[in-house]
Amino acid sequence: MAKLQRTPRRDGCLPIQKLYPDATTKVTNGDILKIRVNPCHLRQSAIQTTNTAPNQYSIIMNPIRIFISSVQREFAQERAALRDYLHADPLMRKFFDFFLFEDVPALDHRPDNLYLDEVEQSDLYVGLFGNDYGSEDPDGISPTEREFDQATASGVHRLIFVKGTNDDRHPKILALIRKAQTGLIRKRFNTAEELVTALYAALVEYLDSKDLIRSEPFDASPCSKASLDDLNSEQMDWFIRTARNARDFPLTEGTSAEVLLGHLNLLNGGRPTNAAVLAFGKTPQQFLIASGVKCAHFHGTEVAKPIPSYQVYKGTAFQLVDQAVDFVLSKIALSVGTRAESVRAPVSYEIPKEVVTEAIVNAVAHRDYTSNASVQVMLFSDRLEILNPGRLPYPLTLEQLRDTHPSVPNNRLLDPCTSPNTLKRWEQGL
Repeated sequence: MAKLQRTPRRDGCLPIQKLYPDATTKVTNGDILKIRVNPCHLRQSAIQTTNTAPNQYSIIMNPIRIFISSVQREFAQERAALRDYLHADPLMRKFFDFFLFEDVPALDHRPDNLYLDEVEQSDLYVGLFGNDYGSEDPDGISPTEREFDQATASGVHRLIFVKGTNDDRHPKILALIRKAQTGLIRKRFNTAEELVTALYAALVEYLDSKDLIRSEPFDASPCSKASLDDLNSEQMDWFIRTARNARDFPLTEGTSAEVLLGHLNLLNGGRPTNAAVLAFGKTPQQFLIASGVKCAHFHGTEVAKPIPSYQVYKGTAFQLVDQAVDFVLSKIALSVGTRAESVRAPVSYEIPKEVVTEAIVNAVAHRDYTSNASVQVMLFSDRLEILNPGRLPYPLTLEQLRDTHPSVPNNRLLDPCTSPNTLKRWEQGL
């Protein structure tokens, strides 16, 4: 179950009714508010999986409803294959539910009212057209054509699959195919296996169009719901100023967001990418809720409560690195030398600052930002542990890390931004 934690209004959280105007709500056991939302309308940036606790909003994702329409007798094998596939495939089962008329028990009301109501309430209409037109009502219209017309009138997204390539079909089904051709993409198939493959591709494309799944690298994907107005111009000027000091960066302070992001490859279709929001966003966690860093200091060698010092940091990738590094340095031993060789006394930390910084930079830059977990920095009396969600990028293995190995960074566009020491890599198009 996905949860949306209640966020104080000072953090820019909108009322639930404004975020999800079509949501239906129900108050249950205390302060738990259950909200049913169609995933097509769900702000993914607001999703975080947590344990149910008081004072939380609980979002229950209604599945995307598919209505499968065809002449039942002609497509019995194909309908059974689609039922089995949609039930068995993990991705399909996660997002979709479907309606097959033969699965509905006998009811008192007329079947035509039932299936037309189901079409109207569906999110997707899948039409299977073959040789037969089907039984006709007194007006000479078959259920298949009635369902198609209802989907069209209700604005339901339609996917049409035509079996075979011959024209030896009932005249009315030929007319229906021609009707469906207008403004729709039709796909042809010959076997149940081909139909399943074609439907899978169409449904994945549909999910991608709704930003419910990602087909591009995370950092290069447009950030859902974010616009250029959500970026901090002062942060971008700071970046340009720092980059110019590091090397001959071509842009100057005051450069527009469009030009800077275009130069850094951080625009996708005119929209800021996830990497752009992480680097320059006013409130990155508004869109990427788990992108913060959690820091904890323990006096012993094991995790124990109460935690003496605990902080959850928010902000851009730059700010997260600086805050986490400062947290660690403020807790470890510091020695100050003499001014025998310089007017400035040398400072030495128990753990070198460069080591702490490099480890935290890597954790922030290379984490899996699609995970609901956060980067964790845990300082114990005998060690510093830094954890980030994710896995080794293909083709690296744990064994390879012990030897010389190629660099295969996650989030290639974000990687250089997290430390001024690596700003020069922006110019290399990484």
